[in-house]
Amino acid sequence: MKWYAGSDHAGLELRRELVAVLRDRGEEVEDLGTDSPESVDYPDYGQAVAKRVVAESALGLLVCGTGNGIAMSANKVKGARAALVTESFTARMARMHNDANIIVFGSRVVGAGTAAEALKAFCDAEFEGGRHQRRVDKMMAAEE
Repeated sequence: MKWYAGSDHAGLELRRELVAVLRDRGEEVEDLGTDSPESVDYPDYGQAVAKRVVAESALGLLVCGTGNGIAMSANKVKGARAALVTESFTARMARMHNDANIIVFGSRVVGAGTAAEALKAFCDAEFEGGRHQRRVDKMMAAEE
């Protein structure tokens, strides 16, 4: 599966660590930056990743300070389902029940080890469909 990754300045280091986790698992990752600790605006990166994820039926990884701003920005893109997670259970359920296509972390909220485990859980989970498909369809219909 193709992945796109992005972060603002606050998420730079955690994003780099998590991209390495994905690549170590054999995933193809295109890292859209930022590549500098200088202040940037999280909507630019959240929406850039979300647009690529939706257009290419890929998966995404986003990181900012709390995860909130970049998740909200990504979710403004039609077809994006960005889930802010802090641990493995929520990450797994985001894929299995909500068909999340973007995982989001707050670098000031979750440590690198916990984030890596949650990312792995997200990767290993698959959407269950069934009753969950009906709910995802209702959620996505709100974009109309």
